[in-house]
Amino acid sequence: MTDDSFDERPSKSERKRQMHALQALGQEVASLPKGELSQMPVPDELQEAIATARRIRSREALRRQYQYIGKLMRKLDTSELEEAMATRREENRQLDRSFHELEAWRDRLIAEGMPAIDALKAELPAADRQKLRQLTTRAQQENQRGQPPTSARALFRYLRELKEEDLRSSW
Repeated sequence: MTDDSFDERPSKSERKRQMHALQALGQEVASLPKGELSQMPVPDELQEAIATARRIRSREALRRQYQYIGKLMRKLDTSELEEAMATRREENRQLDRSFHELEAWRDRLIAEGMPAIDALKAELPAADRQKLRQLTTRAQQENQRGQPPTSARALFRYLRELKEEDLRSSW
């Protein structure tokens, strides 16, 4: 045997990393809500193992079931499932980013008032300036009085509606 033949196969540590990665993917898939799980390309045998894992309440038994799911995944071609999960993760990241942008706009509107309303109106022309001004003023007053942020929440909901309308109209 030459040294080159050893380089062709993965080391024991690499195989263990791959097994742990597949087990982690299996756990992630198993934690999906039923509706999302049904949309994933999961073979029947793996779906049965996931259904069993969902019924298990014992921590140790659940750990063993996740190991079994990882074992099943080693036998399967998981490329489609990995792609679907990566797409799902990216969609979640985009939703989080969008949520943070809306929070930043809300905070800017409350802090700056009219200049921020003008900037938002330039970005989202469909925005109702009067409604924005009313919600912003009420949110500022609530903030000064130390009241619960009812108007700030309403302002956030209005911004989310505006953003959704803007996305629908751009399609």
